[in-house]
Amino acid sequence: MSPQPKPWISTIKAYVPGKARAEGFERPVKLSANENPFGCSDRAREAYLAAIRDLHLYPDSNTTTLRAAVAAKYRLEPERLVFGAGSDEIFAMVAQGYLADGDNAVQPQYGFAAWPIIVRTAGGEMRFAAENNFVADIDSLLASVDVRTRVLFLANPANPTGTYLPFREIERLHAALPPDVLLVLDGAYAECAGASDFSDGLDWSRDKENVVVTRTFSKAYGLASLRIGWAYASEAVAGVLNRIRLPFSVPIAGEAAAVAALADDAFVERSVAHFVEGRRLLSTALARLGVTTLPSATNFVTARFADAQAIEEGLALRGVLVRRLHTYGMPDWLRITVGTSHELERVIGEITNLLDRNSA
Repeated sequence: MSPQPKPWISTIKAYVPGKARAEGFERPVKLSANENPFGCSDRAREAYLAAIRDLHLYPDSNTTTLRAAVAAKYRLEPERLVFGAGSDEIFAMVAQGYLADGDNAVQPQYGFAAWPIIVRTAGGEMRFAAENNFVADIDSLLASVDVRTRVLFLANPANPTGTYLPFREIERLHAALPPDVLLVLDGAYAECAGASDFSDGLDWSRDKENVVVTRTFSKAYGLASLRIGWAYASEAVAGVLNRIRLPFSVPIAGEAAAVAALADDAFVERSVAHFVEGRRLLSTALARLGVTTLPSATNFVTARFADAQAIEEGLALRGVLVRRLHTYGMPDWLRITVGTSHELERVIGEITNLLDRNSA
């Protein structure tokens, strides 16, 4: 006899992250994980370094300082906030709190690859709703909901496609959703969107009993390695998540850095302006090469190639890392992060060379 996992664990395919290493290059151009090319705010770095004197102490389990800062920044009730090790831990708390064996959750066809893992781990099944030209389709999502659906996950803007839904579509989805289904609105890229018909949903969700809005410090704030995410939900839902939350998932230095980062509006504004211009430049350059791209509201561009694997591998041999989306069911597509201006020039140049060589 030996220890046996839950029978469905063997059916789970482990999450595959973007590549971080290229053979022969100590520091490759890493455009595979949607990180902020400017790093993080100087204020955040200074706060982090100042906090390392307390490495021997346990963190504040209630994340009191960051809780107050987020509540003040977004005019939210602090008791309705939940913090975790990135948005990922909050998604896992939702699954643990609301899914049982035989229940199901729903997500768009090309939604975040971690969601099916956390749903299956909790004993539930994930249902995938077809998208319309790589944009989440509200009618398809609603048609996938049945009496055993407990959670619906939706990122706006979306990863890995970069597309977004006007907020009126989010309102339409919620209005038609059964009140016992929890809508998880993932805003990891909310700072990047900027369209006049976009909303992060925080104010709108204030009087909603079945909505969780999640945010992260990993993208626009550049604190990906610190793994800090937060959520806003009704008192009842926040109470469930906080009841099962691990007690010390946000470290002292991470909390200090996040508080400082939250106060540095200039850094975020500079980052977002660069994302907007960078995705425009990248999309334009790829279009000139005959490469189809999806309209992006994020800090990356998703592009279709005749042989995406060859392009990805060819770039890696040249010290440039991008993300092939075969694990998302998009084998012909690459996701390319908006890097620095120099990195954008580099990846465009290398793709041009590879396409020229392949067509020769």
